[in-house]
Amino acid sequence: MMLMIELLTFSVVVLVVIALAREVERVVVQRRRLGQQAFAGRQASAPLLTNLTVENSFFRWVQSSTSISDPAERSKIRRELALAGFDFRSAPIWYKIIGFVLAIGLPLSYLLINGFLFAKPATGFTVMFIALSLCGIGLLLPSSVVSRLATMRRNQIEREFPDALDLMVVCVEAGLSLDAGFVRVGQEVRESHPRIAQEFGRVSEELRAGRSRAEALRAMADRTDVDGIRSFVALVVQTDALGASIAQALRTYSAEMRETRYLKAEERAMRIPVLMSVPIVTCMLPVIVGSLMLPAIIDVIRTLLPALAGHHV
Repeated sequence: MMLMIELLTFSVVVLVVIALAREVERVVVQRRRLGQQAFAGRQASAPLLTNLTVENSFFRWVQSSTSISDPAERSKIRRELALAGFDFRSAPIWYKIIGFVLAIGLPLSYLLINGFLFAKPATGFTVMFIALSLCGIGLLLPSSVVSRLATMRRNQIEREFPDALDLMVVCVEAGLSLDAGFVRVGQEVRESHPRIAQEFGRVSEELRAGRSRAEALRAMADRTDVDGIRSFVALVVQTDALGASIAQALRTYSAEMRETRYLKAEERAMRIPVLMSVPIVTCMLPVIVGSLMLPAIIDVIRTLLPALAGHHV
């Protein structure tokens, strides 16, 4: 009976908190909507070749009843998920569903475990505090995981791009066009560099579908959010606009990318002595000092202390 009362109380508190959070979120979104019209228009017009309409009735209900019903908020979440590698039309809906399931499932799991598996289950304020803490963790965990995955994917693409750029230079200098170079490089690095191969493959698909080269490359830069790719896109667009040699521009930029990668590796190598000083000082230095001081301490205990006490050794 006590467990049922705790479950009912917790469910009521969770529903009230979720309702208040949705109301506050709605008010905040309404207040900033005017400042986000340009952002919403730009994001909504970016995926020209993708059908973003949700066909499942349950997904449509989730989309209409949560914060992603607002186009600006949905575009923002879609961009964050795309940076993490989840670039499909129902990704924002799954993001909301997973957050809701974790926010409700983690506390309920704790209450069930606490009520049936423990010999002396916790009661009162302790149960409510742990349950509400798990609810907050469930609400915050998806965004933290997505942010971590986006950072990892960005770092991986940043490491893979210089190698792909070198192959692009070889393809262009061998006589292939830049569009054909994207196809060829994407095929060659599919096993060793899957993320950059996926991006190059998507660029080639958009080009075949009729999208302009500048728009396809800018979309790739937005999806990856890597400074090196943004600079590469700006270089290609400016080279096309000015009519300069794309092979010479790519060769120069490839050399700069190799130099940049070398400098970053050198920077990481120079950080090693600084990072090693912390474990050396905290772990090894006390042991060395103790080893050096131990003979003197033993002599003091055996000789000096008895002499001070008036005993002869």
